[in-house]
Amino acid sequence: MSRVKRGVITKKRHKRLLKQTKGFWGQRGNVFKRAKETLMRAMAFAYKGRKLKKRDFRALFIVRISAACKSHGVSYSKFIHNLKSANILLNRKMLSQMAILEPQAFAQLVTLVAKK
Repeated sequence: MSRVKRGVITKKRHKRLLKQTKGFWGQRGNVFKRAKETLMRAMAFAYKGRKLKKRDFRALFIVRISAACKSHGVSYSKFIHNLKSANILLNRKMLSQMAILEPQAFAQLVTLVAKK
């Protein structure tokens, strides 16, 4: 029976993982077991962070729209309700951009929906 040398695939897998953990502190960057634990944790946080980012930005857009509405004497909730009843389909990101970059257009939008 001929001899089978092993470890090529394992070595490749270990190297790939250790390459991802480059720059981590202490054993977390160069010992496979510690590196794998840390990388799995880091990836879980990264996934969670991508979801939280959407939540944070939506909250930011709402705050910006609310501030712009208050300067025109309308509450945020009434403004959004009137937009929906007027069948104007603009998302909060675009409304926020309008409030900052195009204040005249936003003012026209507020007066348009305030009549409804």
